[in-house]
Amino acid sequence: MTRRAVVVGTGHYLPERVVENAEFEATLDTSDEWIRTRSGIERRHFAAEGETTSDMAAKAAERALADAGLTADDVDAIVVATSTPDLTFPSAATMVQSKLGMTKGFAFDVQAVCAGFVYALSNASALIASGQASRVMVIGAETFSRIMDWTDRGTCVLFGDGAGALLLEAQEQPGTNKDRGILATDLNSDGRYKDLLYVDGGVSTQSTGHLRMQGNQVFRHAVEKLASTANTALDRAGLSASDVDWIVPHQANIRIIQGTAKKMGLSMDNVVVTVQDHGNTSAASIPLALSVGKERGQIKEGDLIVTEAIGGGLAWGAVVLRW
Repeated sequence: MTRRAVVVGTGHYLPERVVENAEFEATLDTSDEWIRTRSGIERRHFAAEGETTSDMAAKAAERALADAGLTADDVDAIVVATSTPDLTFPSAATMVQSKLGMTKGFAFDVQAVCAGFVYALSNASALIASGQASRVMVIGAETFSRIMDWTDRGTCVLFGDGAGALLLEAQEQPGTNKDRGILATDLNSDGRYKDLLYVDGGVSTQSTGHLRMQGNQVFRHAVEKLASTANTALDRAGLSASDVDWIVPHQANIRIIQGTAKKMGLSMDNVVVTVQDHGNTSAASIPLALSVGKERGQIKEGDLIVTEAIGGGLAWGAVVLRW
């Protein structure tokens, strides 16, 4: 038997404010058609004044607990993937821990930008496999609206805020690729590409900064690296693309999503797509899409899922799991 990290609950939270593409037309040389054509995005959500990353993360976690029929006392650890924490320290995860009323266990953040949730899932799976924890709440949460340059039409129209959460539970499985739970992971990074996607500020430079991106270059790397990492993770699980029920990708750009599916030889009918409603929510995009996909009735128990992401660093990776 093999100790696997099995998804037992999902939840997500989106801020109340919905920003349609047309809203940008008043301040930028852009249009709804321009944004839709290049990204597939139609709208996104922005956090309210005073609404923080940990606020949204806690709400998503509460919904995941309710979905699982469990309470915060049943959780051993919290891992939050975010690049936009409330404060420099302490971690957003410890703030979520407090907001959930969880007084035991441990909590920490993972920072790998848009690939953050894949990194967090991989860490949570390792914690469970090693016996360090039996239940881990894994959350992706971002307030990217706070680091946008509102004069840069190439970036500010692409991003949104939100949070998604998965509750993972240790379960003994037979030890084959038909097991439920996380079957394989693949993580990568290459710091030589830092200048393609970054924020031009930070603590040691004593400024907040804004997101900067060379969109064409990121696109060039994205499709190849996403398809490659997904296939590597499938290989490690002893599976192939033909076994996949759903790709649940990082929701950055519909053209990247389409290109990755095509390179893997899969139809868009096998892809959960939420980018049109959420925009790019960075580390929150995959758990948001998983939660919405389950809510829609797309994702069902027993389905084989590949989730992959690429973000600043560059950092990229994939997780293969059976729902």
